[in-house]
Amino acid sequence: MTFSFKRINAIFQKDWKELYKNSYILFTLAMPLAFAALLGRIGDEAAHMQSMPITLALLIAGVFIQAAMIAEEKEKNTLRGLLLSPATTIEILIGKSALTFIMTVLVIIGSITLSDFHVENMAMFSLLILINLIFYISMGTILGLLSRTVMETTIIGMPAMVIFGLAPMFISLIENKAIVKLINFLPSEHFTAAWLILSNGQSDIGHHVFVLLIWAIASLVITFVIYRKRQFDK
Repeated sequence: MTFSFKRINAIFQKDWKELYKNSYILFTLAMPLAFAALLGRIGDEAAHMQSMPITLALLIAGVFIQAAMIAEEKEKNTLRGLLLSPATTIEILIGKSALTFIMTVLVIIGSITLSDFHVENMAMFSLLILINLIFYISMGTILGLLSRTVMETTIIGMPAMVIFGLAPMFISLIENKAIVKLINFLPSEHFTAAWLILSNGQSDIGHHVFVLLIWAIASLVITFVIYRKRQFDK
């Protein structure tokens, strides 16, 4: 079966039309923007604080929106038909992720604008965002496939929010070296570290990009495994 942009576009158009009807998704998208606006009013110019709205946008828009859309398909019993459709696994995953990708990028741009700070080295920053988007949207797909309802994605997604969003904030309070090492390996930590390097006018972020790629590839593999399992489940 050949790769078809027409099938991808059909899936994308369906999600686009349903977006306006989903108040949960629209409200969720506004949360990172509200935080960014608050940070902009405070005027905190610390680089590590500036990266927080972007991380929050990736978590809220990338993970929870994707999870909600996948879970909604399951809740309406339409995911089964999609899984058994002529569309390939790649086409379905790209089609179901396209809207989340676009909305997350728009939220990130809005967060940067509302936070009122300048992005250094746009090329490297864009690369970081792209790799992070692959990881967070994949994680959202995983959560959506594991959830039975839209509301359940919030419950299942809370550990992800704590681990990938809040854990680095409490690293200074943790004395256990093993836990600290685990936190330092999280993608949010490597994104923040890379952001700090770029903010200082440097571009040596190869190590952080490599670790983020590991997270992205691992999340894609897990997504494919879970998707195929759901595809063949009776």
